[in-house]
Amino acid sequence: MAEIDKALPNVKQTVNIPGPQEVELEQQERLKEQVDAGKPIDVQENEDGSVDINFDPSIGSIEQSGDHFANLAELLPDDVLDPLGSKLFTDYQDYKNSRKDWERAYTTGLDLLGFSYDDRSEPFKGASGASHPVLAEAVTQFQSLAYKELLPSTGPVRTQIVGMLSPDKEQQGIRVKEFMNYQIMNKMPEYEDDFDQMLFYLHLAGSAFKKIYYDELMQRAVSKFVPADDLVVPYTASSLDECESIIHMIRMTENALRKQQVGGFYRDIELTPTHLIESELQEKERKLV
Repeated sequence: MAEIDKALPNVKQTVNIPGPQEVELEQQERLKEQVDAGKPIDVQENEDGSVDINFDPSIGSIEQSGDHFANLAELLPDDVLDPLGSKLFTDYQDYKNSRKDWERAYTTGLDLLGFSYDDRSEPFKGASGASHPVLAEAVTQFQSLAYKELLPSTGPVRTQIVGMLSPDKEQQGIRVKEFMNYQIMNKMPEYEDDFDQMLFYLHLAGSAFKKIYYDELMQRAVSKFVPADDLVVPYTASSLDECESIIHMIRMTENALRKQQVGGFYRDIELTPTHLIESELQEKERKLV
C-alpha cells in the first residue's frame, strides 16, 4: 500500500493508492463472481500481452453503436430489461390507483355534456334523461377562442429575438418562423385536427398533451394528441420533469405494430395478441369522437 502526503496550508492529507497486487486480486474476485453468476464478460487481449476486462459488455455495445437514437432495448441484456419492465408495470398500476378520484369525476363530467339521451326508469319510467348543455357550451366556446388565438392562419410559430437586435438576427428569425410554420401546416397534416381535438378535451380533463416525434414509417415528424387518461404519471406530480417515469398507453392494431417492428421502432419479438378491454372512461370518450 503506497501513501502520499500532500502539503497544504495547515493541512496534511493522506491518500491511499491500492498497489498492483491488490487491484489484480480485486479483479480476479469480481471475475469469479461474474462467471459464477453466468453473466457475460468481454475479454480483449492487447498487443503487449495484457488483457482488458469489460465486466458489463452491454455498456461497450452501446458506446460502439454510435447511434444516439438507437433502441436501447436492442442493446441491453435481458437481466437488465426484465427488472425495468417489472418496475414500469408496477409504477403503472400505482399511478393508475393514485388518480382514481380524478377518473371518477372526469367520467361523471362527460355524462353532463348533454350529448346523449338516456331512457331512464328512475325515479319513474319515462323520466327526463337530458342534461343541460351549459357545460358543452363552455367547452366549445373555450375551444373556438383558444383555436383562433393559438392556431392562426399564418401558423402557430412566433419568434422573439433575445439580446441585441440586428438586421441579420431579424432576418434569421423570419426564416425560422416561416420554415417551422411551413413544416407544421403543410408537412404535418394531422397537426391541425389533433390540435383542435386537444383543445376540446383540455377544458374537460384539465390537462392535455402533444407528442411530437419522428416517425420511421412516414419518414417525417408527426404531432399526436395524447389524452390525459392515456398519459399515466403520479397524480401528485406538479410537472412532467419531476416524474420518475412517464407512461404513454398506445392502442394500435396488430398490423400497425408489425409495421413498427419491421421499421425498427420496436423490437422484433413475438407478441401474444390481446383483446382490447375498454374502461368506462374510454368508452364515453370514444362515443364523443
